[in-house]
Amino acid sequence: MADLPAVAVVVLTQGTRPAELRQGLESVLAQEGVDIDVVVVGNGWDPSTAEPALPHGVRTLALPENLGIPAGRNAGVPLASGEWLFFLDDDARIPSRSFLADAVALLQGDASIGMVQPQLRVPDGGAAPRRWIPRIRKGDPSRSSNVFAVLEAVVVLPRAVFERAGGWADPFFYAHEGIDLAWKVWDQGKRVWYAGDLVAEHPAVSPTRHSYYYRLNARNRVWLARRNLPAVLVPLYVGSWTGIQLLRWFRKPAVLRAWFAGWAEGWRSDPGDRRPLRWRTVWRMTAAGRPPIV
Repeated sequence: MADLPAVAVVVLTQGTRPAELRQGLESVLAQEGVDIDVVVVGNGWDPSTAEPALPHGVRTLALPENLGIPAGRNAGVPLASGEWLFFLDDDARIPSRSFLADAVALLQGDASIGMVQPQLRVPDGGAAPRRWIPRIRKGDPSRSSNVFAVLEAVVVLPRAVFERAGGWADPFFYAHEGIDLAWKVWDQGKRVWYAGDLVAEHPAVSPTRHSYYYRLNARNRVWLARRNLPAVLVPLYVGSWTGIQLLRWFRKPAVLRAWFAGWAEGWRSDPGDRRPLRWRTVWRMTAAGRPPIV
């Protein structure tokens, strides 16, 4: 019998959702047709102290402080073995036992695809937020398509693609690291694919629940441009998003103050490694429907 695909699974948690974490891990451990290696990363928390204990076969990594979501995920990658990487939020789960086998088969069957995000549904059958479909024309959530960002809660990609991309954007802490990684996948000559026929589940929670949401949203928009875009496109990207936020929140001055504080921070502070997209990548993204200025 042929060897099963080896999938490294990284689950990031702060230990605040023990029931959901266990459900997610059990859904991973129930996967068929793959060989999995699961690491739970505690961001400022030691998962080995979880009550009740985590399922058998799950290894843990305790980070002494909360490094943020991208850096926390990155920390778990070297500890999990497998040609394929699967990142799962601690409040997400995968209802199908063949989810990982199907995702890997999709990647193996089309070498032009470098990362996959599934359709996300709300566990109780409620309405899923439209922002979970990472494209401008949302349409039917079951329709698959190229995308230029991912909702980071549930993604699958080859380890080699992830490593060439340099991993998640450590400095971001929270927000837009899924755009940064997606752009770097496109720059490898591959596509990022929203797979509407693959399904994961995630509760519908508002990103604005975090007090730092608006500041980091703006800072990381500026950082995205400074890290990834050819110099001539940087002001176009930042300018377009500045206009969008002004139109979106012009009736909420407190929101705009927080957003522009992050905007200014994005220009003053270091965004980390700059790796501008090749012009060929800019053209491919534009031809596929999303020029990297919006």
